Amino acid sequence: MVARFAKIKVEPAYRKAATALTARITDGSLGFGERLPSETELALQLGVHRSTVREALRELESSGLLRRERGSKLMMVSRPDPQQVATGVSRALVLHHATVGEVWETLAIIEPPVAEIAAQRRDADGLVALAAVVAVAEDPQIPRAAAQVADFLRVLVRVTGNSVLSLTQEPLLHLVDSSMRRMIEAVPQSRSRIAVAQRRILSAIESGDAAAARSWCDKHIRDYRRGFEIAGMDLSLPIHSDIE
Repeated sequence: MVARFAKIKVEPAYRKAATALTARITDGSLGFGERLPSETELALQLGVHRSTVREALRELESSGLLRRERGSKLMMVSRPDPQQVATGVSRALVLHHATVGEVWETLAIIEPPVAEIAAQRRDADGLVALAAVVAVAEDPQIPRAAAQVADFLRVLVRVTGNSVLSLTQEPLLHLVDSSMRRMIEAVPQSRSRIAVAQRRILSAIESGDAAAARSWCDKHIRDYRRGFEIAGMDLSLPIHSDIE
């Protein structure tokens, strides 16, 4: 039998130009805030038409790798906005049919160590921010109560000062709102349980008790699963999101 070959993928010229520029940005050859040459100069260097360069720059601008400073015709190297990155990952998780159970299982893996690190690295500003979020843990309005859960976890990771943890966690927090609303509505007593657990975590972090912070955070996250089960929610169903 004669072997068959797959068709060779032919990329548009602008995509090749975008790939070349991206490589220079990600390897550090082009640093944050550095201006690129003009479209004409880039076209000469890359050996393509100016319109090809323009399309490549437009693609990198939409992805957050480039931006145009007001009043300037030149593009400069930028960084994707963290919320834009998180929204993209959240959308991908939804499209890949991530389940309610999988999202909360992942948070159960991430959050306890986060609380432990927060207790070790706490500072005055971080404690004030965390206390402010805990203070509104029993909001009577379901949408605000659900949003408070994500806010608590968001500020908790901020206290660690670890930007990688923050970027890792944020896409998941975009997805917890719908499940939290349903659970709080079905299990009203969950508000008080959430408040108690968050106060315990805050107290442990304030005192620098890393082990207690981790233990209470573990109980806190796993308690949500029990709440979902009490509410009769099927954790194997795909999670829904309000992201645009």
